[in-house]
Amino acid sequence: MYIRVFNYNTMEKLKTFEGHQDYIRCLAVHPTQPFMLSCSDDMTVKLWNWEKGWQCTQLYEGHTHYVMMVVFNPKDPNTFASASLDRTIKVWSIGSPVPNFKLEGHERGINCLEYFTGGDKPYLVSGADDRTVRVWDYQNKTCVQTLEGHSHNVSSVCFHPTLPVIVSGSEDSTVRIWNANTYRLEKTLNYSMERVWAIAYAKGSNKLAIGYDQGTVMVKLGSEEPAVSMDGNGKIVWAKHSEIQQINVKTAPDDLPEGERVTLPTKELGTCEVFPQALKHNCNGRFVVVCGEGEYIIYTALAWRNKAFGSGLEFVWGNDAGEYAVRESTSKVKLYKNFKEHHTFRPTYSVEGISAGNLLGLRSSSFVVFYDWEEMRVVRKIDVAPKAIYWSPDGSTVVITCESSFFILRYNADLVAEQLEGASSDADSEGIENAFEVVHEFGERVRTGCWVGECFIYTNAANRLNYCVGKEIVTVSHLDRTHYLLGYMARQNRLFLVDKSLNLVTYTLDQSILAYQTAILREDMDAAAAIMPKIPKEHRNRIAQFLEAQGFKEQAMEVAVDLDLKFELAVQLNRVEYALSIARESDSDAKWRQLGDVALQLADFALAEECLGRANDLPGLLLLHSSTSNADGIEKLAARAQAAGQFNIAFVCLFLLRRISQCIELLGETDRIPEAAFLARTYMPSKVPEIVNMWKESLRGVSEKAADSLADPVEYPNLFPDYELAVKAERLYFAEPIPKVGAYSPGAHIARDLLAEASSAPDAAVPVPDAAREPAAAEVPAAVSAPAEEEPVPEPEPEAEPEVVEEAVEVPEPEEEEEEEEEEEEE
Repeated sequence: MYIRVFNYNTMEKLKTFEGHQDYIRCLAVHPTQPFMLSCSDDMTVKLWNWEKGWQCTQLYEGHTHYVMMVVFNPKDPNTFASASLDRTIKVWSIGSPVPNFKLEGHERGINCLEYFTGGDKPYLVSGADDRTVRVWDYQNKTCVQTLEGHSHNVSSVCFHPTLPVIVSGSEDSTVRIWNANTYRLEKTLNYSMERVWAIAYAKGSNKLAIGYDQGTVMVKLGSEEPAVSMDGNGKIVWAKHSEIQQINVKTAPDDLPEGERVTLPTKELGTCEVFPQALKHNCNGRFVVVCGEGEYIIYTALAWRNKAFGSGLEFVWGNDAGEYAVRESTSKVKLYKNFKEHHTFRPTYSVEGISAGNLLGLRSSSFVVFYDWEEMRVVRKIDVAPKAIYWSPDGSTVVITCESSFFILRYNADLVAEQLEGASSDADSEGIENAFEVVHEFGERVRTGCWVGECFIYTNAANRLNYCVGKEIVTVSHLDRTHYLLGYMARQNRLFLVDKSLNLVTYTLDQSILAYQTAILREDMDAAAAIMPKIPKEHRNRIAQFLEAQGFKEQAMEVAVDLDLKFELAVQLNRVEYALSIARESDSDAKWRQLGDVALQLADFALAEECLGRANDLPGLLLLHSSTSNADGIEKLAARAQAAGQFNIAFVCLFLLRRISQCIELLGETDRIPEAAFLARTYMPSKVPEIVNMWKESLRGVSEKAADSLADPVEYPNLFPDYELAVKAERLYFAEPIPKVGAYSPGAHIARDLLAEASSAPDAAVPVPDAAREPAAAEVPAAVSAPAEEEPVPEPEPEAEPEVVEEAVEVPEPEEEEEEEEEEEEE
């Protein structure tokens, strides 16, 4: 039977070699050495070395039946164990072909085994065809416990690396979870997917994968939130398995990196008799409670001595040092004062959880009921399904977090005290109606949270660290993975968080910022002004953004230190002069353009012209000058646009100034000769011969026929009727001066018929354009300025008549042209 080696990144097969003479049951890879073990139905175990070309360096013989599984000892990788259907477990050393010893006790063949990875217990667990799971002490070579319950062969077993559980899978379709300390059956899972063949866990996670005949299932065991707590003095206590450790964040340096792992010296406090599932300091930090396995134990925080203990599913501290409540079951809650039982309460509903604070909250699946600590009288029933409840330090506000949202409620303590003293009848059913007032509701899922003054700080399901002030939510940081909030150290202005692997991280959050924002929400401007000098300059912009969101834009502009933010606020407030000074200092095109828009809205055209000019916004300048009839501005803009290569803007400016000859020259310079020809034919026919010659020269490099097909009105006057009349009309039009006030004055020319004027006026009465009035480009060429003195143009020879190509404009015959003119006259 063959062993195949693959690269798991590329899935490329690297090696194939024959390993055994019969079916191979299991492979195990050494954690540090280049070794691999294989076991087979040929009753042997082999050791392979991949650095030696997958050479078999050791053969282990001794089993008398199929070898079903091999596994390295994680605490001593030089030894391994093998399980066989000969009902024995053999423990071997890598360098010896002879087993060190064997473990016997199963009545039928053994299918699976695994070593215990956590703590100091020298245990391994095995599963066999006798339907039992056995826990072995391989140092004493004895069976510690036999776990019975499966109804068919046990095919897979494992010790969970972080949780105190043993997981076993069987061909009876069930997976059973056993307590690794008490060996009590905790849970049975049955997904009806036939036989179980494999169980695997992810290190550093509570996820478990189960392989069946019909598929795979992944389950999550318990919560991944670590057992950790921080008191008000900065001492953090956490649990690693059953070991309790302590660190002190007061010893941390001041320049801690933001969001990076903080490494501090740890102190071993001791061990715990139960597996810690939750840790919590009391109000003064002198005591720590450890909850797990249905029990609680209260320890002193300094010496880690047992103070009190008892059974309970859940534990919460009260407001006093020795006050706490314990949920012993879903129908029984006990209250303690000075570590002595004070009151036993049996509610009429199923209690799924309890929460502490100014009031004791009992949570069910669909509502929460708040009671006073003294006599367990109903204060108020709220119909929400809470996940957690957080009270503010002064007890005036409470946050109730649900599956996908959280609520901030204000607690009316005076009203509640008055109603309870008067023994109101409402307090016996739904409680006191106005005991709570909903202040805000947010559609965000809170993972963990705490109060700092009047600000609620929390981590959410999207891995963001936020804090809530009033109705505003501010993001402190985006977290790269799931973190759990421990608390806030006011002296260091730091938040401390921890992930599921107990890696500590910290973020700066200045308390003066929170105090300032709280004062603003209370509209206590005097208190806010007194706090402002305490806020570091690097946080002023955050304050300015907060003030802007609250509508205090004037104050925000005064507080901000960032020029961009100050400019935005000045623009919003129409503080043009202030914004102008910032724009001149930063000299940003975006700022000039934005300020120019504001100036236009305020009808400050001089400022708008300056801003648009500084921003190089030539289209904006064109709109401004044309709208205000600023001929001088348009003239300057034409030169600036031409220099900047924005010829479309330059063309429009020259056209508005009636400088048609310059428009034609611009089109010619930009190789737009056809457009120049049509423009000349429409507005300056005296330029047509010149442009036609330019067009011909340009076309000759492409097509001689196309160039010859272009007709010049000087050479072919019969093809251009009324051409001389159009030239006379041009001279009449340009004889008038250009207005200096406006860019153009079309009103006087709308009803004017230039062709009729040119037809009725004798040639001598038509004035010649004055160079002082007309731009140089508008001068009429001498060749066509006096049509009466022109020599007659000979008729073109028939054979010399230009040929017509498909791309060129068709030139009509003279006879056809005359017939068309006669038809037009008749019409």
